[in-house]
Amino acid sequence: MKQLRFIRYATLALALSLCGILAPIASTFAGSLSAQPASNANQPIRPAQPAQAAAEDLSDLNADSSAPRVDGNIAELQALVQAGTVTEMRATRNGSYGAKLFFLAQDMVYYVALSQDASWWRVVKTQDVGRAESIYAQFARKSFDLADGEIRRTQLQAQKALIERVIAKSADRANRLSADLALAQQQDSQVSQRQQQLQAESAVLQTDKLEAERKLRTLQLQVEQLQKQTEAGLTPLSPTPSR
Repeated sequence: MKQLRFIRYATLALALSLCGILAPIASTFAGSLSAQPASNANQPIRPAQPAQAAAEDLSDLNADSSAPRVDGNIAELQALVQAGTVTEMRATRNGSYGAKLFFLAQDMVYYVALSQDASWWRVVKTQDVGRAESIYAQFARKSFDLADGEIRRTQLQAQKALIERVIAKSADRANRLSADLALAQQQDSQVSQRQQQLQAESAVLQTDKLEAERKLRTLQLQVEQLQKQTEAGLTPLSPTPSR
């Protein structure tokens, strides 16, 4: 009986001690519930919202071009440039590609931009001057590599245009020489025909000349004979005596 009574007392004491420990916790929980507005009493408890993701760092130069692009830094830099807030510290131009390093003095922030024509497609924002200079050097080399094909194409286009102009001049020269040659050949043909005609006319004239000379000699002989016949039987005139 004494042992049973002792167990009861011990159980009662344990229960009272547990009540003393849980009472502050229960009062605190009840107070927080009573402090909430009545309008939220029936509202379900919503899960905690996840923290906003940090802005993507575009410093990876080997990023996949098909990946979604974050334009936050690009739009920010464009607004700062339009407002004249940033200072352009470095610039590199290769063909239509370029790299620039900007500095926002009031925040000690650097912007490194890679562009094609007037469009920026890569912008990195950092407060580390060493990292800014390193990324600018990478962007400058990248603009050099990207412009290599463009520069080569421009050179080939210029060479092709020059060759085409030379071809056009050569073709014009060839046409003029062909025209001169055709005219010379035509003139040579005319001269040859003229020479043949002159030779033929000269042969005819030579024949006519010989025939005329033959006739002339014949007539001269006839004249001499007639002269002799006319003067036949006449005394020749004596010479006049000199005094």
